Amino acid sequence: MADIIKPKHIAIAGNIGAGKTTLAQLLSKHYKWIPQFEDTENNPYIQDFYEDMPRWSFNLQIYFLSNRLNRLLEIQRGTETVIQDRTIYEDAHIFAPNLHEMGLMSKRDFENYFQFFKTLESMVQPPDLLIYLKASVPKLVGQIQKRGREYELNIRLDYLKKLNTLYTEWIENYKGGDLLIIDVEKNNFAENAEDFGEVIRKVDSMLYGLF
Repeated sequence: MADIIKPKHIAIAGNIGAGKTTLAQLLSKHYKWIPQFEDTENNPYIQDFYEDMPRWSFNLQIYFLSNRLNRLLEIQRGTETVIQDRTIYEDAHIFAPNLHEMGLMSKRDFENYFQFFKTLESMVQPPDLLIYLKASVPKLVGQIQKRGREYELNIRLDYLKKLNTLYTEWIENYKGGDLLIIDVEKNNFAENAEDFGEVIRKVDSMLYGLF
């Protein structure tokens, strides 16, 4: 029997409120992986961005890009399996295009940003497994309200809806590697042990060939 190759990088993608952090916590505990969470508390731009998106959109996206690149380089240099609750791809394929299309980021800033992303993308490897959490806008709104982060409570519905459309387009064209899609409308892994067990079975199958 061939040796099982230890994965180095697992990434979870999904819209705001989809449950990325919760799933990362559960999977890291189950598999003894090292979790890396998006630092929302110490982000110097996030509060300003939600109050004035056109003014701070470019600054915020550059901050995210730099922060995620540094983390990815750390993962590649390390020897342990790391699970992240956000990916560098979402910044470039979801959030920045959405800001541009909504008139919240100028064409010049967006083109400059995306060219910078393409340069950085060539420096890193895609995750061994990408887990995408699919959720409807009502589901997202419910979970955002439930967790009660003050800076998220004023997020516009059209903003979330457009993000969902961009997520669908990105996932349908994703070719970076193995992809697992979890429909959070049908799988309540956060509160149902059987549902989480189903996630584990799918992850085992994709990473280790186990059924």
